[in-house]
Amino acid sequence: METRTRIRLLLNLVVKNYSFAVSFFTIVILLLVIVGLVLKSLPILKEYSIADLLFSSNWKPLKGSFGFAPFIVSTIYVTLLSSFIAIPVCLLVAIFLSEYCGKHLRSLIVPFIDILAGLPSVIFGIWGIIIIVPLIRDHLAPLFGIQTTGYCLLTGGIVLAIMVFPIMIYVMYDVIRLVPIELREATLSLGATKWETIKLVVLRKAMPGIIAAIVLGVSRALGETIAVLMVVGNVVAMPKSLFAPAYPIPALIANNYGEMMSVPTYESALMFSALLLLVVIMVFNVGAQRLLARIEKNNS
Repeated sequence: METRTRIRLLLNLVVKNYSFAVSFFTIVILLLVIVGLVLKSLPILKEYSIADLLFSSNWKPLKGSFGFAPFIVSTIYVTLLSSFIAIPVCLLVAIFLSEYCGKHLRSLIVPFIDILAGLPSVIFGIWGIIIIVPLIRDHLAPLFGIQTTGYCLLTGGIVLAIMVFPIMIYVMYDVIRLVPIELREATLSLGATKWETIKLVVLRKAMPGIIAAIVLGVSRALGETIAVLMVVGNVVAMPKSLFAPAYPIPALIANNYGEMMSVPTYESALMFSALLLLVVIMVFNVGAQRLLARIEKNNS
């Protein structure tokens, strides 16, 4: 009996130390990524001020001009646009699946979401070229009297929104489904309608999880490369409308890094753009975590 107790305690100690090591290793990886990007960015930071790099729109690398403003603005715009499209659609789908959908219909819908989640990003890009680009070029833009190639900010936002559908839907669906049935029954017993119960009780209880789903989706959207690169136009200019081409940071890195490694300053500029993207994602996630903490505190 004593031997079994010792073995159990030893196993608990091993699992505890292993879990700590894995968690610590995750932190170390992030720190190594940050340090590596900072070191690679030092050459350009020594030649140019951060203000010039962030706020200048003049991008002529071979002439020594590195203005990242068009790339930063394009990244923010395409991410916000995809979020505005994806969040309400995903929330409504999650509510339908968890509250209204029958078991048999759910068993038909969920596999399609699984397939959507497993598709490579290049497939979304090709789909955008085949369907969304002609739709915007030939039908939507002419309604506003605008001529466009179809490779624009709106196309990128639509394709990106569809790419983040699965992750948002799954997380939202799970957190809504996990709200205790007793809360629903108590609200319904007081005379509330089903929609009032969902709106006032279920969604409020599930709000931290819903925000977590949004954070995951937006983080995915910020870093997506291939699909957006294929449909957004990749023109170095400030996008002035939804039908104007854009050039997000991930597309900049993917398009130029392999070809420009022989130009030290250009390589450093691309590494600085990667550092910018990492900082944006980290700031967004920290802000979301604080918002989640505040919501959970108010709900408790």
